[in-house]
Amino acid sequence: MIDFRQYITLEADKRGGKPCVRGLRIAVQDVLGWLASGQTPDDIVLDYPELTRDDIRACLAWAAAREQSVAWVQAAA
Repeated sequence: MIDFRQYITLEADKRGGKPCVRGLRIAVQDVLGWLASGQTPDDIVLDYPELTRDDIRACLAWAAAREQSVAWVQAAA
């Protein structure tokens, strides 16, 4: 699995501090929404050429890690 920490940044002055791709103003939430709406990684890269397929995989890895940590916290409660 790709190490999302090399791709996902948190900056208070960008997108309200939401996790973004490599300091760009493209939030992880945006990428996940595009994928959920049926766009393919190729579609997204065509629309946003500043993104790479690795950026998209990093967004998915971030979401998977976040989900795993939420599930762990809920199980411990």
